[in-house]
Amino acid sequence: MHVKILDDRVVERAKDRGLDALVYAPHFVRLPNIAAKAEAFSDEELQVFPAREVFTGNWQRRKHVLALGLTDPVPDFITLEGAMAEFERQDAAVLAPHPEFLTVSLDERDIERFDVDAVEVYNPKHLPRDNERAVRIARETGTPGFTSSYAHLLGTVGEAWTEFNEDVEDVAHLAELLRSRAPRQVYHREGVGHELRCAAEFAHLGLENTWGKIDRVLLSATEPTHPGHIAYDGRFDDVRVY
Repeated sequence: MHVKILDDRVVERAKDRGLDALVYAPHFVRLPNIAAKAEAFSDEELQVFPAREVFTGNWQRRKHVLALGLTDPVPDFITLEGAMAEFERQDAAVLAPHPEFLTVSLDERDIERFDVDAVEVYNPKHLPRDNERAVRIARETGTPGFTSSYAHLLGTVGEAWTEFNEDVEDVAHLAELLRSRAPRQVYHREGVGHELRCAAEFAHLGLENTWGKIDRVLLSATEPTHPGHIAYDGRFDDVRVY
């Protein structure tokens, strides 16, 4: 339900792990580019669905929101309210990845306020207490769960997965299943190998959350998902935070 990387090795590993589909949502890449790459790596054995994990708010208080079924691009670093309004306009499915994890996540109040469609109840980057908290949040808000490998590293692909009770035809169908709260089951691997892969993903956090990223992403309106980029034609000027 959520990977950050996509190449031939990722596809091969996903197939070896028995997956039917991947949701591909890399950071700071515009939706048309994500969709084109997803289509290029899809075939009869494995579908790759495009999605966006949007960074809302400013860098210090950013909150990640995963949106599936988007028809139009949405930039990063707009207000949470602005992002949620745009997702609703597009009838996208809205998911809470890694809830209340560090300083980058939706909290329980956000999930209730915006009627989020699903909460991630297991994430390999989580510590055990984080997964326990996520399960509690899903239960107390009455929100269905999902899980994903959240793979930034090849070895994590297929370590956690979500199964629906019917075949998923395309990304629009998956979004509809999520919006309608269709039945599903969540699974993850266990054992020493799984724990080591989880530890590697957790260690990767230090690399993906450096201040160097700010230089690349926030300080120039020429960056592809900056709300001031020409591609957004000023549509988000009233809700941008940078």
